[in-house]
Amino acid sequence: MLQRLAACAVGVAVLYGPMAVQAAPFQPVAANIDSRAPTSLQSALAEAWRRHPDSTAIDARIIAARARLTAAGRPIYNPEAEFAADDNGPDRTLTGGIKLTLDLGGKRGARRDAASARLNLSEMQARIVRRDFARRWLASLADVLSSRERLQIGERRLDAVRRFADIAKKQFAAQDISGLERDLTQLALDEALAEQSTLVSEQADAQARFRAVGGDPDSTMLAALPTTQLPDRVPATTDITRLPDLQAAQAEALAVQREIAVAKKNRIADPTVGIRAGTIQYDGRRRDRVAGISVSIPLHVRNSYRAEVSAAEADAAVADAEVARLRLQLEADQRSAIAGYAAARSAWTQWSSSRGTDGDRRGALLEKLLRGGDISPSDFLLQLRQTLDTQLAGAALEARVWRSWTDALAATGQLERWTGLEATP
Repeated sequence: MLQRLAACAVGVAVLYGPMAVQAAPFQPVAANIDSRAPTSLQSALAEAWRRHPDSTAIDARIIAARARLTAAGRPIYNPEAEFAADDNGPDRTLTGGIKLTLDLGGKRGARRDAASARLNLSEMQARIVRRDFARRWLASLADVLSSRERLQIGERRLDAVRRFADIAKKQFAAQDISGLERDLTQLALDEALAEQSTLVSEQADAQARFRAVGGDPDSTMLAALPTTQLPDRVPATTDITRLPDLQAAQAEALAVQREIAVAKKNRIADPTVGIRAGTIQYDGRRRDRVAGISVSIPLHVRNSYRAEVSAAEADAAVADAEVARLRLQLEADQRSAIAGYAAARSAWTQWSSSRGTDGDRRGALLEKLLRGGDISPSDFLLQLRQTLDTQLAGAALEARVWRSWTDALAATGQLERWTGLEATP
């Protein structure tokens, strides 16, 4: 009964006002959607990315990885200076020397290769973070615009119900309706107020999510999304091996493989060579020169470092399995994302082209039928309520189209290029 009365309120608003229940759809902007996003959208996204902490974090991670690569390319061992003075009775000996451990096993090269793989991994992870940021930003923007549209529809609904309640009071005063019918119109108004508060809360949540990714919900630069210009299907898919997720997993597997080489090199004992020279004085009178050379080799007896090699090999097996698992998951996600976008885009196209979603046309036709006595007032008002609900559903559907679009671009490796974020430093 409450819904029927709310529908009546909408209908009366239409009869007494200029068909205000029609929801204004997002106005498309001129853009070549197949190649790039609109320039304003690219600029806003790039600015949000530059301000976001994730951008600073991944830059710092890459700088750290490059520094570790530089450090890994440096010699492992530094020379050691040694000085000794012995006072043995009447004899005094003074010597000085230098020692250096030699990297004969190639540890330096192995560590440099491992650090290079870690740098590549950091770069792939940076691509993932940047792509996921663009994905969240676009989805949040769509939610903000959708919530704004739904709130405007809700405000028109609330105004209509208020006008209907005022009319009911006048009709009750004129004894045209009963007290029960008057009370039910107030309940319909209460219901509309509750529904409007829900829409306000949904908009606040959407704006909070958008602000969390550096967006500005109050910006007038992005007043609409070019939904009508989106293609019916996602452009040609990308080879799964080119996706940053799989490339990062492969970089991780390569880095772990190179850690095996490092662990094996660490099992090689590096010799230490020393040279020393000095003087020895006998009885405080005669002095002779002394010189010597020393070679020492550590004995890996108590610890052969074999366990480290075994652990690295096990980690490599895990990394290889993760690559295989991720490949299956990405292939499945790609198919799902492409199919999901095609379904959402088809539903949006059908919704947009349906004559039933044209609130102005439907309202005028229903009013004409009502005035001609072809439909009852309750049927008239109920159908107008259904039209209003359809407009609310259309705003939500448009946001879903954009979420599906960004998911499909991300799953096919095209989101960074489409948003222009791949060239952002």
